[in-house]
Amino acid sequence: MADRSAESQEQNWEEKNAKLRVLAEAMERYEREGNPELFDERAEEERSTVRSKALVLLNHRMRSEKELRNRLLGYDYPPEVIDAVIEDLISQRLIDDSLFASEWVRQRHRKGKSRAVLDRELKDKGIADAERAEALAQVDDGDERSMAQAVAEKKARSISQVPADYAERNKHLRRIVGALARRGFAQHLSMEIAIAALEARIDELGGEQG
Repeated sequence: MADRSAESQEQNWEEKNAKLRVLAEAMERYEREGNPELFDERAEEERSTVRSKALVLLNHRMRSEKELRNRLLGYDYPPEVIDAVIEDLISQRLIDDSLFASEWVRQRHRKGKSRAVLDRELKDKGIADAERAEALAQVDDGDERSMAQAVAEKKARSISQVPADYAERNKHLRRIVGALARRGFAQHLSMEIAIAALEARIDELGGEQG
């Protein structure tokens, strides 16, 4: 069952990587050839500065539609020109909120972010409910638990000796729970996993000192 799940996840990542390659190729073609079918010469000249800045930002990393628009507005470009450029970039699939959300979840979950935190981050970036749900579906309950365990175990490894008393043990426990809470893991899950990680580390240290 686990093998099929891993195989399915690998296939999904391969499909997303293929989409990213198509996106990169489209960007290169766009920069090289432009899009004369959509713009006449006068309109191209008016929008060229905004489009050039947008492409620089997109070359740096993928961005959501809202994120890119806010960055361009920060340069005081006319909003109507920004809208026109963004509409064109969407038609060229150089902006793709669905793909952006999927990649955001995949990459940041690997860094220990919980689904709750990832959902808030995507919402802040203007990703619609349906697209957020689709992206977050990559992370199931088992993935969430495994990531929380990895975070807790890493924090527990910072304990260098068996706690001297109950108060010191609780201090270590609070630190592990805090590490999980900062990443947005649910309270009941955090406490359960923090206790298990702490006890495992104490047993490990006890064996070493014995």
